[in-house]
Amino acid sequence: MSCNNKSLLIGNKVVVILVFFLCLVHSSESLRPLFACDPANGLTRTLRFCRVNVPIHVRVQDLIGRLTLQEKIRNLVNNAAAVPRLGIGGYEWWSEALHGVSDVGPGSKFGGAFPGATSFPQVITTAASFNQSLWEEIGRVVSDEARAMYNGGVAGLTYWSPNVNILRDPRWGRGQETPGEDPIVAAKYAASYVRGLQGTAAGNRLKVAACCKHYTAYDLDNWNGVDRFHFNAKVTQQDLEDTYNVPFKSCVYEGKVASVMCSYNQVNGKPTCADENLLKNTIRGQWRLNGYIVSDCDSVDVFFNQQHYTSTPEEAAAASIKAGLDLDCGPFLAIFTEGAVKKGLLTENDINLALANTLTVQMRLGMFDGNLGPYANLGPRDVCSLAHKHLALEAAHQGIVLLKNSGRSLPLSLRRHRTVAVIGPNSDVTETMIGNYAGKACAYTTPLQGISRYARTLHQAGCAGVACKGNQGFAAAEAAAREADATVLVMGLDQSIEAETRDRTGLLLPGYQQDLVTRVAQASRGPVILVLMSGGPIDVTFAKNDPRVAAIIWAGYPGQAGGAAIGNIIFGAANPGGKLPMTWYPQDYVAKVPMTVMAMRASGNYPGRTYRFYKGPVVFPFGFGLSYTTFTHSLAKSPLAQLSVSLSNLNSANAILNSTSHSIKVSHTNCNSFPKMPLHVEVSNTGEYDGTHTVFVFAEPPKNGIKGLGVNKQLIAFEKVHVMAGAKQTVRVDVDACKHLGVVDEYGKRRIPMGEHKLHIGDLKHTILVQPQL
Repeated sequence: MSCNNKSLLIGNKVVVILVFFLCLVHSSESLRPLFACDPANGLTRTLRFCRVNVPIHVRVQDLIGRLTLQEKIRNLVNNAAAVPRLGIGGYEWWSEALHGVSDVGPGSKFGGAFPGATSFPQVITTAASFNQSLWEEIGRVVSDEARAMYNGGVAGLTYWSPNVNILRDPRWGRGQETPGEDPIVAAKYAASYVRGLQGTAAGNRLKVAACCKHYTAYDLDNWNGVDRFHFNAKVTQQDLEDTYNVPFKSCVYEGKVASVMCSYNQVNGKPTCADENLLKNTIRGQWRLNGYIVSDCDSVDVFFNQQHYTSTPEEAAAASIKAGLDLDCGPFLAIFTEGAVKKGLLTENDINLALANTLTVQMRLGMFDGNLGPYANLGPRDVCSLAHKHLALEAAHQGIVLLKNSGRSLPLSLRRHRTVAVIGPNSDVTETMIGNYAGKACAYTTPLQGISRYARTLHQAGCAGVACKGNQGFAAAEAAAREADATVLVMGLDQSIEAETRDRTGLLLPGYQQDLVTRVAQASRGPVILVLMSGGPIDVTFAKNDPRVAAIIWAGYPGQAGGAAIGNIIFGAANPGGKLPMTWYPQDYVAKVPMTVMAMRASGNYPGRTYRFYKGPVVFPFGFGLSYTTFTHSLAKSPLAQLSVSLSNLNSANAILNSTSHSIKVSHTNCNSFPKMPLHVEVSNTGEYDGTHTVFVFAEPPKNGIKGLGVNKQLIAFEKVHVMAGAKQTVRVDVDACKHLGVVDEYGKRRIPMGEHKLHIGDLKHTILVQPQL
């Protein structure tokens, strides 16, 4: 949302005056007091909502009772208006912290004592680490910097991050913002990052308030004439339950997130921000959200003006609030809610309920307590600190994925590879490395700079940008490759190819990039390393099969220290341990799959999506990634081979074994009676380098007749472990029958199939027989 030339078309009238006023209020945000209830304000210090020893819910009700209807309405939008008579300043709710404090939203600004913030790798890259403790630690550091900037008067405390949508389609421009294609990985990432952001303070207090977005089934921006503002995602209950909603449920259940954002699109004909079942019944009812629900920016305006979901703007305002929306990013509710009340479409109590949710979050943040609490002393020294910069580098090390290493060409030798040609449109980039929804980085190390720390470099861009529309620079690039002891090609994508509002049409490298790689590889007298920067997968089958391309590295968008990490990995100062969080499909896959088809499961000529349902050829599979060392798995102890489910363990007659599907409903099962099945996986490092390894545990359910199941296998657990060369580490994974062996039927109900469940741990397989005890 922008205040520049902003207007709302209502019928044949353009409403600009109030919007101008709203933007005028927003422009003075920097003058707002940091905290309400200033002790120096004799008018408010004795009011009940200002008393820190009073329970928060009582303080909130006291404050709501003092507000006029107009004051309440002006606090239903992101640039909430001040209430000077109560000592309450205006507040901008919209800030972003996807992988570092960002200035994308108007709530945070850089400059003065805060020229930048630590910019970590883009989420898709960090997800490739499969390291839950790293995800949480990044969240903790980001919230340290956010609190410091808030204390300095240049940022808010409500951050609309993370993006936990599923990377359903490889062309999606915003796939880079997500943790990838697997719902369990996305769920674990969501909970970990949210815990890091919000802190673990006692008494329901918040360090900052996170927000999981975009709920739900949102993963199309602008493809083939269909945009997110007009897209109706047709989704089965089965896919909602076992794919699209999984990360959001985890955000609320496990992460205790303070906010959820509804999306632009419709789901099965209804705008998500006006869907009572999705918002009030599911997020707040079933999942018990302790926080507020916010719209994506201008979503209410979108479903009125572009989707034409209601006849009048007042009906749109009423529909969103009654559905459970608490806060509108945009001015729509500030303009039309009072009219909705006057027409009897809403009551003032409906508004009170929405306000109670937002004000409670502000109270939990301490915004009505004065400059007190454990974060009051954070300041400029806590932003871009050496420790934070080091964590950004370590995150890049852990997220970069080695995809090919023929003849152990990597790492390069300091003795043999003294001159390195560094070629490609991404070889000396800065902002490209931090992807979208980024702020101003503390400092950058480009790939060229990172490699230059180890060798003399010969630099040629080869192309003018990633579009690579001509071959004018190819000859100079070939000449550099002929002269060097080794060649590093840094190719791929950037925000001009994949971004918000910009989905890709194909999976190949743009323009003449493939030709540049092939010609340089032919010319090079030393090993050729192809480094790819991208959020989404790229079909590089040509390079995978080209013996002259010795190694392929996927760096994602590796953050401010990305170039240093690339150099360290190429020369062996760091051992790559990242694994792909998404499937890399061949180009012909997208010809068979329209982005508008939301179905996950294969059917007829439709091949299905993600490793869970797609069985066709891939360039690189989900979870793939090499190391400079080698690892083997073994089961350290004999795991359970059989699980008998006694009907006496079931707490409802409805859960009795279904004779058609041979399964038991999880919802009617006393899951506490099922024994946990510990797997003790011994990981041996049989190579010459210390390294980190991800232990994946997949479950393959029995093929016993549950209609529409269609699952190849599904990830149920993953653990990151560091193993010294020649050493062993044992990883324990507890398999829970209800949580891990359940599948979702066509009605969206979870069931435990009877029969043989196969667990896959690397190249190991273990079978567990689940059967009823009659």
